[in-house]
Amino acid sequence: MVFLKARLREDETAARAVKPGKDEGVAVLRDRALADVKAKRRLVAWVEANQGTTWKANAEAQGLNFWQKGIVDVIAAVPEYFRSPVIARLLTAYEDHPDFQPEWKLVEVEDEYEPADHEKRR
Repeated sequence: MVFLKARLREDETAARAVKPGKDEGVAVLRDRALADVKAKRRLVAWVEANQGTTWKANAEAQGLNFWQKGIVDVIAAVPEYFRSPVIARLLTAYEDHPDFQPEWKLVEVEDEYEPADHEKRR
């Protein structure tokens, strides 16, 4: 998340530095880049607003025993599991950045129910 937020700040700074002058197309591109940063920030906020994180914090504050905390962790992991792929996909735009970590690279897995590209589709 820290890496992604830093890249979004860089993208915003670069877009704001563009001075369109007489070329209206440059202004449109700048505005689109700023809208893209805003949309990505909303997705990041949605991932961070995971209710599971709140459940985990509350479980810790309530002093639940080991087993109760374990149950909360398992239940809390469900929304986290469904939200974290959003970040993985947003990171793909920055794979060429020198600070990008290889373990962040998205690994595509073929759906077992869909024919592979080399298989005949009916």
